[in-house]
Parts: sequence; structure tokens; C-alpha cells
Amino acid sequence: MLTTKIDPDKLSLEERVVRTNKCQKTKKGGRTLSWSALVVVGDGNGYVGAGLGKARAIPDAIRKGVEAAKKNIIYVPIVNNTLPHEILVKEGAAEVLLKPASDGTGIVAGSSIRVILELAGVRNALAKSLGSSNAINICWATMKALKQMKRPDEVATLRETSLRTLMPWAAPMEEESVANEEQ
Repeated sequence: MLTTKIDPDKLSLEERVVRTNKCQKTKKGGRTLSWSALVVVGDGNGYVGAGLGKARAIPDAIRKGVEAAKKNIIYVPIVNNTLPHEILVKEGAAEVLLKPASDGTGIVAGSSIRVILELAGVRNALAKSLGSSNAINICWATMKALKQMKRPDEVATLRETSLRTLMPWAAPMEEESVANEEQ
């Protein structure tokens, strides 16, 4: 699968800090303090990235996290303001279940997953984190799940069939997506 590099300078990205963590190392001369910050960036139109920054001070850790997040930007396919399909992904001990939801549902998810979906531009989704409750691992599992998402028309093309054959109930959705592309 060939992926193209996304230029973060062409996107108007919003940044959000998901979690900060203080770490202390005790040495002979005293304690050494350091910070890590998990940062998510997104434009609200399908592009989102996450990064972890570590430094001696919080502002530096956040800055490094933003730089790392901009290097890890992915495109999330969004169909009718929700996810195209259900997916269950395991990353380490964290397991994340993402499901599409009908209009008006909103994002029903835990904190890390909610921030990622909001910044990606998903308006309606259901999510559940299983296994590890570590925010960093949940974040990586969510990003892995979103990276594996495919639009229904992409799946139909890969299977060399029509969208109507793949999902008979999605015929109105196909006509709507064609109309949106023409505008």
C-alpha cells in the first residue's frame, strides 16, 4: 500500500494536549525532573496526527509533541460525518473498537479517542477502549485503526465490483458522493 506524505504546512491544524506526564529520576546529587506530553493535531476535515514529546520543561515537551504529531499526519475517510465501517484494532495491550453512528449521536468515546475523532472531523461515532487504560497506548491504537479505514467505494474498487453490489442499502450514499464531487 503506497502512502503519500502529507504536508502539514498546507493544513490549518488545531493542537490539543491529551496528556502530560511527570517523570522523576533520583540520582546521587538529587532528583532530575522531566515531562512528556501527548499531543494531537488535526484540521477537522479528515487529517489528524498524534505525537509524543519529552523534555525537561512542559512547554518544550508540548512543542516536541506537536512536531512529532505533524510528522505522523494521516487521512481519515469520513462518510456522512461518521466512520465508514466498524473496526477493532489491537496495539500492544490496548484494544480499540470504533463504530459508525447515526446523525445526532455525537462522539461517544473516552478522552484520548474523543480528541482524535474530533480533530479528524468525525461528528458521530461510537468507541470503546478495551484492555489497557493507558492514554498513550489507546492513542496509538486509535491512530492505527483510523489508518486502516477504507471508504466503501475504495473497497468496491479493490474487489472489482460495484458499490451497489457490495452494499445494496448504500445506493443513495453513492449518488450523494457523486453529487458532492461534481460541486
